[in-house]
Amino acid sequence: MIQAIGLTSNPRKEFPPALDDVSFEAQAGCVTALLGGAGAGKTTALRLMLELQQGRGVTFFRGRPLHRMAHPSREVGVLLGDVPGHPARSVRGHLRMLCAAAGVPARRADEVLEVVGLVSLRDERLGTLSRGMDRRLGLACTLLADPHTLVLDDPAEGLTTRERRWLHGALHAHAAQGGTVLLTTADAKEAARTADRVVTLERGRLVADQDAAEFARTRLRPRVAVRTPHASRLATLLGKQARTAHRSVEVVRESGNRLSVYGSSCADVGEIAFRNGILVHQLADEIGDMGPGPDMDPDGIESRVDEESRSAYGDAAPTKADAGVSSRRRRGSAPRRGERRTPAGDLASAPERSQAPDEGQDGVEAHETSQGTGDEPSGRDDGSRASDHPAHDLPDLPPPISVRPAPSPLRPLRYELRRALGVGTGFVTAGVVLVVSALTAVVLARIGHTPHARLLAAWPRELPLPPAALGAGLLGAIAFGDEFRHPALAADRGTVPRRLGLLAAKLLVASATALVLAVLTVGCNIEVLYLVYGRELAEVPADWLSLSASWIGLVVGCSWAGVLAAGLFRSTTAGLAAVVTVPIVVVPLVQKVLEGPSVRTAAGFPLRLREVLLSQWPFGGERYLAAVARVVSQPVGGAMTLSLAALLCAYLFTTLRSRVR
Repeated sequence: MIQAIGLTSNPRKEFPPALDDVSFEAQAGCVTALLGGAGAGKTTALRLMLELQQGRGVTFFRGRPLHRMAHPSREVGVLLGDVPGHPARSVRGHLRMLCAAAGVPARRADEVLEVVGLVSLRDERLGTLSRGMDRRLGLACTLLADPHTLVLDDPAEGLTTRERRWLHGALHAHAAQGGTVLLTTADAKEAARTADRVVTLERGRLVADQDAAEFARTRLRPRVAVRTPHASRLATLLGKQARTAHRSVEVVRESGNRLSVYGSSCADVGEIAFRNGILVHQLADEIGDMGPGPDMDPDGIESRVDEESRSAYGDAAPTKADAGVSSRRRRGSAPRRGERRTPAGDLASAPERSQAPDEGQDGVEAHETSQGTGDEPSGRDDGSRASDHPAHDLPDLPPPISVRPAPSPLRPLRYELRRALGVGTGFVTAGVVLVVSALTAVVLARIGHTPHARLLAAWPRELPLPPAALGAGLLGAIAFGDEFRHPALAADRGTVPRRLGLLAAKLLVASATALVLAVLTVGCNIEVLYLVYGRELAEVPADWLSLSASWIGLVVGCSWAGVLAAGLFRSTTAGLAAVVTVPIVVVPLVQKVLEGPSVRTAAGFPLRLREVLLSQWPFGGERYLAAVARVVSQPVGGAMTLSLAALLCAYLFTTLRSRVR
């Protein structure tokens, strides 16, 4: 269950807090709706509960706050808005990437895809999914780690009728197996129909915490449903009578010959119609303002939108009416949810209900048939009561899983590998770098006056960095920049956790990518120079070991600078800017510091370091140490080292500060 106690957001300047001392509970085995209009504080409440926003109050998920959970995704499944995934990533690839991060077997992705009905779209890109398919994928992401609690922010927004029925059926199936479901909505009628308990917020305050049936009786507006062939005339007379009696009566003209009268009664409306000789086909009180169901139009026929959605998903798409409950597992000790009391069921006992010959098609009785309990079928063509037929069960949920007992460092590494290989950005960038580098080497060889080492690296003197270093820096910046642009690991945009394991995995993958890019670049340049100009320009220099160390250090350092800067400033552009800043700004400063006698001091640093280390390293390790020292003593190497140290310290500082908060 969920226990929210004293949720209060921080006020902004002279404005009151968006949420003020809100406390409520969401029981296991039930669907709880957090109801409120725009600005009521629904989303703020969820963000405070999930610790995505600073404020006061505490929320317990099965007795523990979120920050005390070792793996929150296995306890709480969250969906806030659209699925935050890269548009070019496939549906199956996105889920498998999340499986790697959560330590879940990769086959889990196929299981949840089958549950949400996206098996046929597993190879589609996220950017091509419709609103309904995106919501299905979002539910798949929340169910991936087998959580006990689901927290969803307006999950049915923008969905068609059929998609809403399917979503609500899946949520009720989760609750029926002992899970806890908390969702927000701005539609009071939807909350009364689909939730077991409704928590109402107004202007950031809790105004009601009620059972769904009680909510429908006390919180929704009662109305009088009238059906007459003289609807316009009767509406005019009702308005005139209200003005004469100084009463507040609202008359809403529905489609066809229906009227909805608010603020009056059946007796008053019937008396006015009788005195003026107006024929009335239907006159009934509708407590709860439920009206025609979302899957039925005013004449009791399925809407055009529903037909379009059915043609889009096919007859095999699971719905709340035709799916079956799974008894494979029980999420908790909560008993199986029985048949709910709904506002539609309460309508049957409403007084002063008139019986018309066509009431079963358009009156409250038709509403009951299409909008009964969540376990009853809707939209029957024969007009029979749903209770006369056996009730269908709810959709199957994926079977329980066991978390992979892999060491924690391997999980972010698997995630990073799937993230990097799941889209073609890295491959396209590497291809562009190789082509530009080869063309630059050919042009430099044609012009002449370029040292042989710079020619092999395609590094003109006029450019601060070679194409390979820029490409490695860009790939490093993308590695962390995409986490904030498409935060697949976060519940909300801009809240990517600063985990040291994730940083280490990104640095390791970036190092391997930069190493491969550096080797391929030099190899392609040598081959192109050999093909165009012959063997003379393609010869390997004699001091290739030290040059290779400097070259690899430069490319890997640029990639690390991109990763750290993008993680620190939360932007790919900032990461690439930090890479370019090193040779343009930092290198001149380092050269200025090392002018004069200090240059000789730095130049002799490798020799003195070797003299200090009296013991010989095994396998000639002192040679590699001396090579690293020579790289660091160079202005570019020193500038890169200083930049990486500064970025790493800043990243660690922000990480520790966020943990303290």
